[in-house]
Amino acid sequence: MEESSFLNGRVIIKIGDITREKVDAIVNAANSSLMGGGGVDGVIHNVGGSVILEECKHIRKDYPNGLPTGQAVITTGGNLMAQYVIHTVGPIWSNGKQGEADLLRNCYINSLKLASDNKIKSIAFPAISTGIYGYPQDQAAKVSSTAIKDFLRNNSSIEKVILIFFKQQDKEIYLKNADYNEK
Repeated sequence: MEESSFLNGRVIIKIGDITREKVDAIVNAANSSLMGGGGVDGVIHNVGGSVILEECKHIRKDYPNGLPTGQAVITTGGNLMAQYVIHTVGPIWSNGKQGEADLLRNCYINSLKLASDNKIKSIAFPAISTGIYGYPQDQAAKVSSTAIKDFLRNNSSIEKVILIFFKQQDKEIYLKNADYNEK
């Protein structure tokens, strides 16, 4: 599949299966329970195996009401190709006036900070909140690309950020709306 890249190749946009990416960490678009669920969350838990769930149960002790939206935590990758999984809870789209953009930005920034703190050099993201959580893909592309660009501008420890889409149409929407221009 054809890849697109930005920021001197540090950001790669492609179609694929995030559970098969050969990166240091993948990001899970988790629900606040951290117990697995539908979509990419369920697939990551299924492929990664029970060790991820066990670590999530342990983490949940620190978050009795669930992981707050926009926050991120890290577990092992279990049976995945990636060594780590960074779990983040995206916002549920309401009307765009409930702070969704800031919460989505926090998902990307906090995941990248956690990666940097753990000396992770390569990380792959799914399109957080654009599935069942209903965040409009065009708006999510603007928020996520700006967050990634801003983080990478001030942090050289992460060498590669991959955004993985399941369908060509989703990738095209992202590319049409993403902003990696330096201003």
